[in-house]
Amino acid sequence: MSRIFEFIDTHQERFTQELFDLLRIPSVSTDSALKQDVRKAAEFLAAKLEDAGMENVQIAETPGHPVVMANYLHAGDDKPTVLIYGHYDVQPPDPLDLWTSPPFEPVEKDGKVYARGASDDKGQAYIHVKALEAWLKSGEKLPVNVKIIIEGEEEIGSPNLVPFLEKHKEDLACDMVLVSDTAMFAKDTPSITYGLRGLAYMEMEVFGPNRDLHSGVYGGALTNPLNALCEIVAQLKDENGVIQIPGFYDDVIDLSEEEREASRKLPFDEEGWKASIGIPSVHGEQGYTTLERKSARPTLDMNGMWGGYQGEGAKTVLPAKAGAKISMRLVPNQHPDKISALFADYIEKIKPEGVTVKVTAHHGGHPAMTPIDFYGLKAAGKAYKDVYGKEPLLAREGGSIPIVADFKNVLGVDTILMGFGLNTDAIHSPNEHFSLEDFHRGIKTSARFLEVLPEFEKS
Repeated sequence: MSRIFEFIDTHQERFTQELFDLLRIPSVSTDSALKQDVRKAAEFLAAKLEDAGMENVQIAETPGHPVVMANYLHAGDDKPTVLIYGHYDVQPPDPLDLWTSPPFEPVEKDGKVYARGASDDKGQAYIHVKALEAWLKSGEKLPVNVKIIIEGEEEIGSPNLVPFLEKHKEDLACDMVLVSDTAMFAKDTPSITYGLRGLAYMEMEVFGPNRDLHSGVYGGALTNPLNALCEIVAQLKDENGVIQIPGFYDDVIDLSEEEREASRKLPFDEEGWKASIGIPSVHGEQGYTTLERKSARPTLDMNGMWGGYQGEGAKTVLPAKAGAKISMRLVPNQHPDKISALFADYIEKIKPEGVTVKVTAHHGGHPAMTPIDFYGLKAAGKAYKDVYGKEPLLAREGGSIPIVADFKNVLGVDTILMGFGLNTDAIHSPNEHFSLEDFHRGIKTSARFLEVLPEFEKS
């Protein structure tokens, strides 16, 4: 391992500059005008994987953006096979006026690199590319078989990845998936995410009259769609944060005592957390801690509402329609399709007279859990401890990575979530950033994981 770590230390500056080159590519998958830039990012990664010594490198086409694939399968059939996954596409950088530096011109400041995609997920995905290079160029024999796929559509819901997995199921057969697209619990506090929430994302449109109406001439004589929307929204949760949709909690698997104990060990500073987001108090489902509410319990939240006049000054109008977007985060054993159907049925039941409502399920994802006694999880813990000098904590994440459940459904394997970012990295927001120290520690941790994994398989 010393030769590999020496290689990483020797090439640290080059690795950083390569990351900066990748960050300069505006690979925004949702923007059709940047389609060639998305491909450019795929070509960059393919070239770096080939240069690292990976084999069978290819840019595999999909109906959308391509997937970069490679492998190195010389450890032997008796050794574990790890499939590394990441994504090279990024969120749009808007609003541009809130960035302190251009989003695709990486700037190093206070030990961090500021750029769109720095933490989510170019920086974290590139960790593994460099870890593989360290193994293959240091003269050491890679002790496990490795496959890697890096996609370009994660930020738009990975619409083509499941068909891709199914098509290449034999080529991608593995014993586990390794993903770095999550966060550590805190700086210098390594943690392994073993659970992710799922998602059901809905849109609701409320329709009333056939056109906008004068509020003086027509007001008081019909149901205002915007008023109706507010009435509906008010009935989605009670004053204690409990979701009122019948059957919503029927399939929920509650936290075990072992999980609650693991949660209590996490160094969560509630007062500091409140201060960091500028709120005076917390609120949520009774009987659960703030940490449990935001990571391991199901939720329902409004993400946007609209209707009527929104310009400067006054306009006395009754809107013809109003709408809202709602996200529901799901936990094991909830199914996004079932929850979407329950939501639609409930809205139809509670809508006021005089309006019609259209409910659209936009996209969803299944929750995912990795058994905490899985040997891959234990190997990851050993790797973190050896590099960071601390036993990693176990945590559940409130966000969603739908592809983790898809890996389980299609490939039949569990996923190891080794995150190196922080929740303060401003992902999806202006001034996204990533610690360069953790970029380099992450490379060492990834390399160490590949070394110790066979030991834990035998235990």
